[in-house]
Amino acid sequence: MFKEGNMSPYAELHVHIEGTLEPELTFALAKRNSVELPYADPAELRSHFTYQSVQDFVELYRASAAVLTTEQDFAELTTAYLTKAQSIGIVHAEISCDLARHMARGIAPEAVLNGIGSVLKDSQTSHGVSTGLVLNFPVDLPVDAAVAVYDQAKAAGADITAVEVCVSSPDASPKDLVPLFGRARADGLHTVAHVGAAAGDDMTWECLHALKVGRVGAAALTDRNLLYYLADYSIPLTMSPLSTKALHVASEADLSVARLLEEEVAIVVTSDAPAYFGGYLDANMAALVADNGLTEQQAEALARNTIAGSFLPESAKSALIGQPVPA
Repeated sequence: MFKEGNMSPYAELHVHIEGTLEPELTFALAKRNSVELPYADPAELRSHFTYQSVQDFVELYRASAAVLTTEQDFAELTTAYLTKAQSIGIVHAEISCDLARHMARGIAPEAVLNGIGSVLKDSQTSHGVSTGLVLNFPVDLPVDAAVAVYDQAKAAGADITAVEVCVSSPDASPKDLVPLFGRARADGLHTVAHVGAAAGDDMTWECLHALKVGRVGAAALTDRNLLYYLADYSIPLTMSPLSTKALHVASEADLSVARLLEEEVAIVVTSDAPAYFGGYLDANMAALVADNGLTEQQAEALARNTIAGSFLPESAKSALIGQPVPA
């Protein structure tokens, strides 16, 4: 567990709620909702959490998400995640939801948003974790469909913190979602992008310039000018070490994380889809620190970055940074 001495508490800034669906809960929901799974038990499902390609992961991830059908399902999933988050010292979580994909398989937006929202609204009291909801949009979703999903979420009364685009390949341009992101900013929301290694740095630049995102996850990072840009404009860069390893993309260790910290790149460690990649935020923090031989001071900087890179008000960030990790 990534709790050391008087280190600052930390925040989770990129986690898909669907990516926290552990095999045991998958089977419980499948039984309740009469969804047939191609595995005998949770252990067999977990044995498939090794991937030869990103597509292997995506197929398993989406197949498992099919057990989520009711408001109660989404509420139980969210409660399970917050219980885990509290146990590892997380004090704030900005949680992504793949609403568009759930709607595409016939799930009412109210079932998704009310289930998640009913838990998030009391998360500070129930789990000691403040939260924000991030609506995630796949880059290949037509903009009219994306705007329609956003409008339905707003109509359902969802308390949304940010919108996010997920770019997994260079085949679809983030620029197509400019109208959606403009609407979201006009509504006072934050904007985020997550760009996979296969999409490349050009797609990251598009997200920064066309969508004007305020935080970005980028896995390619072969363009040094991109890193300088992120440092110059204080744009947080999210990294999920365990997903990088699980999906066999280039290791962040090759980037010299220590050097990036020295160059004031605001690296923010996240967990992405922790149930599928072998660990939550504490394990990702520990992996990045160990793989890069970081000092205690550098590890402390990573913890602070998770708070500083959040969408919390500045007063809340200041109150959290420097506080000891909750017992």
